[in-house]
Amino acid sequence: MTSEDLTLWAPRAEAVSIVLPGSGDTRAMQATGDGWWSTPALAPGTDYAFSLDGADPRPDPRSPWQPVGVHGPSRTFDASQFQWPADGWQGRKAPGAVHYELHVGTFTPEGTLDSAISRLGHLADLGIEMVELMPLAAFDGDRGWGYDGVSPYAVHAPYGGPAALQRFVAAAHGMGIAVCLDVVYNHLGPAGNYLAMYGPYFTSRHQTPWGDGVNLDGPDSGPVRAYIVDNALRWFSDFGIDALRLDAIHALVDDSDTHILAELADRTAVLAAELGRPLSLVAESDLNQPEVVLPRPAGGLGMAAQWADDVHHALHTLMTGERHGYYVDFGTIEVLDKALTGAFVHDGGLSTFRGVPWGAPVPAQLGGHSFVVCAQNHDQVGNRAIGDRPSRVLSDGQLAIEAAVILAGPFTPMLFMGEEWGARTPFQFFTSFSDPELGEAVREGRTREFGSHGWDVLYGGSVEVPNPQDAATFEASKLDWAEAEEPAGARLLEFYRRLIRLRREVPEIASDDRSLTGLDHDPGDETWFVLHRGAAAVVVNLSAEAQLVPLAGADRRDMLLAWDPVVATAEGVQLTGHGVVLLGPARG
Repeated sequence: MTSEDLTLWAPRAEAVSIVLPGSGDTRAMQATGDGWWSTPALAPGTDYAFSLDGADPRPDPRSPWQPVGVHGPSRTFDASQFQWPADGWQGRKAPGAVHYELHVGTFTPEGTLDSAISRLGHLADLGIEMVELMPLAAFDGDRGWGYDGVSPYAVHAPYGGPAALQRFVAAAHGMGIAVCLDVVYNHLGPAGNYLAMYGPYFTSRHQTPWGDGVNLDGPDSGPVRAYIVDNALRWFSDFGIDALRLDAIHALVDDSDTHILAELADRTAVLAAELGRPLSLVAESDLNQPEVVLPRPAGGLGMAAQWADDVHHALHTLMTGERHGYYVDFGTIEVLDKALTGAFVHDGGLSTFRGVPWGAPVPAQLGGHSFVVCAQNHDQVGNRAIGDRPSRVLSDGQLAIEAAVILAGPFTPMLFMGEEWGARTPFQFFTSFSDPELGEAVREGRTREFGSHGWDVLYGGSVEVPNPQDAATFEASKLDWAEAEEPAGARLLEFYRRLIRLRREVPEIASDDRSLTGLDHDPGDETWFVLHRGAAAVVVNLSAEAQLVPLAGADRRDMLLAWDPVVATAEGVQLTGHGVVLLGPARG
């Protein structure tokens, strides 16, 4: 067996054949030991599949391309053929960068990676430093969020396939924008999942919301761990990706001496040194455990950053008044204060929604850039009953307040596509499973889910949940770029643009030091607060009525950016209803 051979791990098979649909040829593969099989490499662009013990041929578990869907044959792809620009990309770390999450299928009317390239100029002008792509792994059907992927090594064909991803990354780098890819290692989707037929990739010893857990610590777990690590490193080395967002790491249950994420962090660090550019791992975790981002020598998992949903919850509930479901412990300025200074609201105390104590405090030495925060993301919009954005109920001034808190706060900020102009288009949950019964089960489950947790009260009556399988649900979720050119959209867009520029220009706002952050408010008055970032300050009027927000010596500060005209006095700042102003230290 050579490095050029095509290999397969199938430890339970007695015989394995490679089937070439294009020629009708079938070849026996050679057993090479420890459950591995090998055959000479195929030319780029060759379609193939594997047959185990004479069974129907199935796709390669490491297929780079599924051109006719996840049930059809795989296609070889030579990543080394792409000519990367000669000027070279020096890279960018995920912590501290301004992130922008997008879904390729709904970001543009065409819904492809190549069409997304045409909008990179918009992101560069906005000041975005890292674009985060929702999962691209091949899934059943044309439409979907990507979290039901079943071919983790393949780039979804309707988005353009693997070559299109290389083109997108090169184009983004050419505009100074890094690329983060959302990857899912905790489960595979329900349609086209053939992985278990090849070997013990899953185990009943660990359970997840999607069924059996990934076999990370049991018999034959070595090749399973390698399947994940090799996948992650491939995105960095073959596709120029700068960061990976690791979905729901709390579902990666691993009792090994070295957790799979710690192993991945170590291997990523080695590869970063070899490539000469920074590579980042960003974790989504529901556990509120700071060990996720503690360095490996300190006993942590070594992730560069993790999502901190509590900041979103604290800000969203304060602005909208929503308190249903997992929002029950949020909704006051005091809770927002805890979120903005500590990252976690649930840091060891009782989580009412969960019914148990949750989380742990964030150590003082962990900087704010270790936590990715947002006012919107795919989960917090798309996992609402009708996929509505905050713009459904908030005024433009309130949207500006949210932007100022997130972008001038101490954490790593992330925007969700269209947020920057106050997009009114929803982002709904959509699928296109080829099995009608599965599609109906998804529709019924979605309807049942939103029959609880107070959604009927929130929307003022019974909720008609969009059918995920209906193409109209997908079409409704596409951005309307014309909104950005309308007066209201253009005004908010310019506010975001200037906020991001100030984040670079004002050291106090750019700082990773959480000790510079504080929140002033009157415990008996929920209509205003002042977010301090060292000598800079975000002054907020939550009331729809004009009022003076107390801030001693406000007239001696530089007024950096305001949503509406303001008057600064020795006693405070006179703001219009739903007004916000960013003040900086006087520069003389």
